[in-house]
This record gives sequence, structure tokens and C-alpha cells, in this order.
Amino acid sequence: MTDAQLEEIKRHFGVVAEAIGSEIRQIAEGHSDIRHELQEIRDEFKEMRALMRLSFSQLDQ
Repeated sequence: MTDAQLEEIKRHFGVVAEAIGSEIRQIAEGHSDIRHELQEIRDEFKEMRALMRLSFSQLDQ
């Protein structure tokens, strides 16, 4: 294998590694967004449950 071929392989590997890194960053950002949305849903659910408990306690009286 010649030096030119080795350099081409290194260059290609660098391009591939950079693309993979970019994709991993996108996945991480998406994961973070999903976690944030799930937390908002949990908070809304807790609030709704508290309101329902209040309503049912008023009905029981």
C-alpha cells in the first residue's frame, strides 16, 4: 500500500468519523427534547390529578 493510498484512507475515515459525530449530536439533542417534553407531560398529569382529587373530594361532601 502506498503513502498516497494510506492518506486517502485516513482522509476518508476522518470524513466518516465527522459524519458519525454529527449524527450522534443530533440523536442526543432529540433525546434531550423528548426528555423535556416528557417532563412537561408529567407535570401536567400531576396537576390534572390534583384537580381531579379536589373535584372528587368536593363531590363526596
